[in-house]
Amino acid sequence: MTASAESRARTYEIRTYGCQMNVHDSERLAGLLESAGYVRAEGVEPDVVVFNTCAVRENADNRLYGNLGHLRPVKDGHPGMQIAVGGCLAQKDREAIIKRAPWVDVVFGTHNIGSLPVLLERARVQREAQVEIEESLVTFPSTLPTRRESPYAAWVSISVGCNNTCTFCIVPSLRGKERDRRPGEILAEVEALVAEGVIEITLLGQNVNAYGSGFGALGSAPDEVREMTAGGQSAFAGLLRACGGVAGLERVRFTSPHPKDFTDDVIAAMAETPNVMPSLHMPLQSGSDRVLKAMRRSYRQERYLKIIEKVRAAIPDAAITTDIIVGFPGETEEDFEQTLHVVREARFSGAFTFQYSKRPGTPAAEMEDQVPKEVVQERYERLVALQEQISWEENKKLVGRSLEVLVAEGEGRKDGETRRLSGRAPDNRLVHFRAPDETVRPGDMVTVEVTYAAPHHLVADGPVRAVRRTRAGDAWEARQSEPKQTVSLGMPTIGRPAAQPASSCTAH
Repeated sequence: MTASAESRARTYEIRTYGCQMNVHDSERLAGLLESAGYVRAEGVEPDVVVFNTCAVRENADNRLYGNLGHLRPVKDGHPGMQIAVGGCLAQKDREAIIKRAPWVDVVFGTHNIGSLPVLLERARVQREAQVEIEESLVTFPSTLPTRRESPYAAWVSISVGCNNTCTFCIVPSLRGKERDRRPGEILAEVEALVAEGVIEITLLGQNVNAYGSGFGALGSAPDEVREMTAGGQSAFAGLLRACGGVAGLERVRFTSPHPKDFTDDVIAAMAETPNVMPSLHMPLQSGSDRVLKAMRRSYRQERYLKIIEKVRAAIPDAAITTDIIVGFPGETEEDFEQTLHVVREARFSGAFTFQYSKRPGTPAAEMEDQVPKEVVQERYERLVALQEQISWEENKKLVGRSLEVLVAEGEGRKDGETRRLSGRAPDNRLVHFRAPDETVRPGDMVTVEVTYAAPHHLVADGPVRAVRRTRAGDAWEARQSEPKQTVSLGMPTIGRPAAQPASSCTAH
């Protein structure tokens, strides 16, 4: 390595796959690297490439090894370049990654992301691959440095791990049992974010509304948890209400809840806390009681639809989205028709639909009666067509309505001479609108009237009715004058703003 290469700051790039938990972990990895003196690669080949992997889909390993293969000749021509692999696939495959891709320098797991800078330096000095996988959490991730993707919207982890045993999911074996943060720590982070300009937060957990169970029996929980649950309300309902008391926090969301833990007091907290947004992402997975039992999902169709009914009664304007798996082992046509029935009854504003794929290491992967690929494909297409129709019908109901939209970064475009921007309505629907002038910034709020609806977005083609410049817009503007060292999300999840729910492994 040349002297000039040694003297300049080393650059990094992070490529993220999978769910919102991974996206937030990548923000922490960026914070760790920048605290160690690295800078984001801008227009140059990075000195360090970090893959933050997902193990949820069947082809996750093929995608990883394909990308590693493409990088091998790049590394050969870039002396000193390092490659690190972390995340769920690294936790699962461990030494196998080095065997299949011996040009990888570092492998680290979900429980020790804080070790990355040390492992990179050790690999440079010792000139051999470093594999470090912890079986349990070393440091709660939220204590690590974080370089946030957005200056106006942020993830806030309230728990890690999951106590469920769904037969299709490998996440609990990789991220461990649920561990919860103390409410005071969560609220302190929220208040600090608001002080920096953030106006929207999303509470994040593998099973977010089970919050509190990670403390064990209530009698042994911290005093602040017992205070929050006074009167018999759940810890999660108490946390939502506490977020309502944070001055300057305009929008609160959460993802992803589990129907079995969705209690009436949570619905009441959503309805009665003004800054908790009228949006809910609640995974269904299947509408068939028989399939839900095989999945080890501890609710049935009637229970799920009853929750939807209660949410709509308390929050009439709520937009509800879901996750659905098509073709789970043993699924019959009758089972699938039950899923279609729930979709018709629930009238989701949107759904993340997946064709079942085997997750090695899960009970479902060993089940008999795997559904033929062509059958799964045909059912999947029918489900998507139905949901598209419903989404479009539900969106059309908003034509003529005025909505306050949080302007988002990276979703705007130029249409001839017209500058178009995008953002999220309170119910999390995507809205495209005409920008009145160059002064509207990401993080600001605009009030627009919906003139057109499509299945996946709304359009406001008329003039903006009002612009509210915010502290969040100020924070975005200030970020533009800083050196560009934000985390590079090489494979964004669903293309939503930083604090919106994506789908998959956190959606239990």
